[in-house]
Amino acid sequence: MSVERGLDHAVPSAALPRKLAEILRPELASLSAEIVDEIRATIPAYARPLDGPYGRSIRAGVEYAITLFVAQIADPRASKEQSHEVHHRLGQNEMREGRSLDTLQSAYRVGARVSWRRIMRVGRRAGLSSAVMSQLADAMLAFMDELASVALDGYLEAKARTAGALDTWRRRLLGVLLEVPAAPPKAIAELAQLTGWAVPEQASPIAVQSPLNGRARRHATLDSDVLADLDSAEPCIVVPGAVNGARLATLQAALPNCRLSVGPCVPLASLADSLRWARRTLVLADRGRIPGERVLRAEEHLAALLVHSDGVLTELLRTRLFAPLADMTDKQQDRLLETLRAWLDSQGNVVEIAERLQVHPQTVRYRMRQLQATFGELLRDPAARFEMELVLRAAADDRPRSGLSWPPPLDAATMVPASRRPTSYEDSRSRR
Repeated sequence: MSVERGLDHAVPSAALPRKLAEILRPELASLSAEIVDEIRATIPAYARPLDGPYGRSIRAGVEYAITLFVAQIADPRASKEQSHEVHHRLGQNEMREGRSLDTLQSAYRVGARVSWRRIMRVGRRAGLSSAVMSQLADAMLAFMDELASVALDGYLEAKARTAGALDTWRRRLLGVLLEVPAAPPKAIAELAQLTGWAVPEQASPIAVQSPLNGRARRHATLDSDVLADLDSAEPCIVVPGAVNGARLATLQAALPNCRLSVGPCVPLASLADSLRWARRTLVLADRGRIPGERVLRAEEHLAALLVHSDGVLTELLRTRLFAPLADMTDKQQDRLLETLRAWLDSQGNVVEIAERLQVHPQTVRYRMRQLQATFGELLRDPAARFEMELVLRAAADDRPRSGLSWPPPLDAATMVPASRRPTSYEDSRSRR
């Protein structure tokens, strides 16, 4: 719920005769006192003397309510903002005073009952018709319900900001921000209001990795605008906007000995994706695919994240592309794949390839003839070259980690499309 919600509900007073405002306005002062007296007499929690700020807030709430009701009869466009602000604070104060939600709602019911009792007397005295009285009753009850809703918002907001509850609501807000599919903006706004979190247009998620996968313990206070869940199996943080140097220093001081992986700064609807990339960056660092620094930034490793996004799919592509090597020994395969990688990186420059591999240029030419005999037209196909480079970069320093075997058990004719199969002459040379 939110304070603004009440602003969307107009009291249906537009159809009421505006002369009713003139009839009711002289009753306001005495009606206000009667409502306060009735609340104190019927609800024990309010029986204490109404002195000081507490008493003034109760009286102000009643006075603003009935004054606004009459003002809206005279002019349906009358602003509700000030009255809503008073009742929102009233709800907050009721929670801080330690009274229950039922007590607060009872006070509004008493106010509605006393107001209607007075309206009936005034209506009979003024000779109002039954139709007008019915309209007046509907308008008054709707108005009191609206104010009770605004006060309820204030009560719940104050409750959410108590020490224990605030942390719970902030974790809940963090969870909603990371929901897939993305949570509606209204749900985020309502939780943010309860916790006092200013909703940014963009934010940065941070995956936290503690030593030996232990619990990430906080050694200092995080900034108030940082949402954190450090107790889950995969601890994380959300920071409004981009993570600059000063912010990063604060986070490192608060979480010593933890590795932080910062996801790209994205709109809130994309936070879950950004956090997934940040967590994947941690995995790549653990596997030695990227430098294992204390602070990682996923946006600096987007290509590696893309290449390593689906290991099983990469192995399937590897098996299909390199099926012509299936009958070769591991040593033959390694030598040709090493040469192929250097050829792709050097764009076919024999001298540069020789320097990369530290072999004689003539050796490079010999190996390239082997590659040509093995892969044929594939080496002239831009799409095939791209796929080969993708696979070679994904598995530059290790054997397949999936359940696929290496070399592939299937023969080239099974794995390679007919349009890309080597000729029988090339196939015979590739076995040498």
